[in-house]
Amino acid sequence: MNKLARKTESKELDDNAVNQTIDGSQAFVAAAINRDSLTPIPIHREGLSLIHRQVCASVPAAAFSASRGHPVFAVDLPAASVSFSIGVLASEQKTGNHRHAYESLLYILEGEGHSIVEGRRIEWRAGDALYVPPWNWHVHGCDSGQSARYLTATNLPLLQQLGQTVLREEEPRTAGK
Repeated sequence: MNKLARKTESKELDDNAVNQTIDGSQAFVAAAINRDSLTPIPIHREGLSLIHRQVCASVPAAAFSASRGHPVFAVDLPAASVSFSIGVLASEQKTGNHRHAYESLLYILEGEGHSIVEGRRIEWRAGDALYVPPWNWHVHGCDSGQSARYLTATNLPLLQQLGQTVLREEEPRTAGK
């Protein structure tokens, strides 16, 4: 039984709450009682890399780049909940049509182009950001006479940390496509 004393109107903990019995999730979120769980603790791991210098000067992720049809440079940092990569599209180049079970955010670093997300065409240029919802078919293309570069962030690592099986599917490429 929850004996948590609360102020009637504001629903905040009263001064006697520390001496009360609390059950379940209420105990976790009761700051007056469970302060330690709400205190961030810094992570200190020996040899933890905090920077990946000159990402695009490294070798592109070969298999991933091949499946996408353009160079993709993985940002190699120890984040457990987000991933970053930099994609490069040559003039008039486009990715294969694909979908994945994770969200992705694209920030256009340079160039102009478009994305087609579930049949909806979205024009973009340097400085724009684009959201691709999970499991939506999409393709990205460079429309300008110059190449386009974009930063992609995904929640793939978070889903993997939670034990999710994360799917990715490419539409088969055909000649001339």
